[in-house]
Amino acid sequence: MRVLLVEDDEPVAQSLRRGLLRYGFEVAWVSTGGAALSHTEPYDVVLLDLGLPDTDGLDVCRALRERGDVPIIVISARSDETDRVVGLELGADDYVSKPFGVREVIARIRAVMRRVQPRDRAAEAGPDRYGTRLTIDRKAARVRLDGEEIALAPKEYDLLAFLTEEPGALMSREQIMEAVWDANWFGPTKTLDVHVAALRRKLTGAIAIEAVRGVGFRLEIVKDELVKDAEHDRNGKGEDEGGDEGSGAS
Repeated sequence: MRVLLVEDDEPVAQSLRRGLLRYGFEVAWVSTGGAALSHTEPYDVVLLDLGLPDTDGLDVCRALRERGDVPIIVISARSDETDRVVGLELGADDYVSKPFGVREVIARIRAVMRRVQPRDRAAEAGPDRYGTRLTIDRKAARVRLDGEEIALAPKEYDLLAFLTEEPGALMSREQIMEAVWDANWFGPTKTLDVHVAALRRKLTGAIAIEAVRGVGFRLEIVKDELVKDAEHDRNGKGEDEGGDEGSGAS
C-alpha cells in the first residue's frame, strides 16, 4: 500500500516512515503543502499534518479532497475539537492527535481502507471467489462454501476478510490483532488462535491457515482435486515429452 506522508517535523516523519516500512507500506515523504499538491506519483492514502510551514494543512486537505476520493488521515498536534470537526468536514476520513504510536496509525489506515475498498470492489465486481469452493461477499458480509452460506461470528468474518486480502502472505500476530481487533487490544492473543481454529473447522477443504511459530499465520487457498489432477496431467505430459525427445536424440 502506498502512503503519501505530509509532515514537516523530520524526526516524527522519519520515525513514522520507518514504522510503516516495517509493516510493508511504501512511503513517499514530503514536508510542505505545496509538495503534497504537486506530488505526481500514485498513492492509496494520505497522512497529513496540519502544521505545515508554507500553508495550513486544512487548505491542503480541502484541495486534495476536491481532486478525488483518496482517503485522508489527519495527524496533528492540534487536539482542539474545532480542528477535528473542521478537518472531517473538509473531507478527512480520520483524525489522529499527536503524540501517537506507529501501530495506532497503521490500525487507522487499515480501518479506513477496509471502509473504502471493499465497498468499491463489491459494488463493481460482486462477491470475491477464492478457489472453486469459497466466496466472500464483502458488501453483504456473507461467506459461502460450495454455494451454502456459512455462519461466522463477527470477528471470524473480519479475520477471514483480512487474511484473504493477501492469500499466501505471512501476517504477524501483531498485524492481525491490530487489523481485526484494534491497536488498543490489551487482552491475550489466545483469542486469535481460537478464531483461527474456528475458521479451519468451518472452511475445511477450502482454505488452509498455516501457523508459523513465533511469527503469525499464512492463509492459502486449497486447490480442489480437479485442478490438482489437471496440473498433474500437464506436468506428467511435459515430463513424458521431454523424456521422448531426450531418448530420440541419444
